[in-house]
Amino acid sequence: MYYVKWTFWTLFWTITALFLHYTLPQTDIVRIVDTNETRVDFGINRMFYSNVDAGGGVNDVSRDVFFISTRRPDDRTIVYRNEDTGWGWPPYFKFDTRDLQTEAADLISSSDAPRWVAMRHYGWRLNWLSIHPNALDLWEVPSPDERIIPWFNIVFLTLFGMVVWAIWARLRRFRKNRVDPAMEEVQDALRNVGK
Repeated sequence: MYYVKWTFWTLFWTITALFLHYTLPQTDIVRIVDTNETRVDFGINRMFYSNVDAGGGVNDVSRDVFFISTRRPDDRTIVYRNEDTGWGWPPYFKFDTRDLQTEAADLISSSDAPRWVAMRHYGWRLNWLSIHPNALDLWEVPSPDERIIPWFNIVFLTLFGMVVWAIWARLRRFRKNRVDPAMEEVQDALRNVGK
């Protein structure tokens, strides 16, 4: 029973951590090298793409998706998709995909004269599933060494931790005051029946 309990909690917190890592915003410092629009045919990766753009059609099989191709300061590449989140999950209420694509196109630079950009996004880049993080916002920064402090994530995770602790403390108190005495009464009653 002990192993089942710890396996459950380990699995629960691993899934929770992965969900939060995927959903919470992250910021990368990159150099934009290209922007384009590509027709995407969805497969098993469908769940990693946003719903149909706000005000768009209803095609769930394929649609055009904006992409922003970038290079990191260490010269590794990363490609971001640029889709509206609309009113769905995650709740970023992003409706400015075309504006963001225009801003990204305006910030394209070469390695000879780099323009560094802070790219705020959520999601992961997994080549084998052909999924890309979704760009939320971007702004120019003076150098690739710019440090961006994730204030939203700090506040959110602090509040999340406080809520988890409050629930855990109340459940523990409930068990100590209500469940344990009731279980002791049941055990006493079972012992008395056998006498």
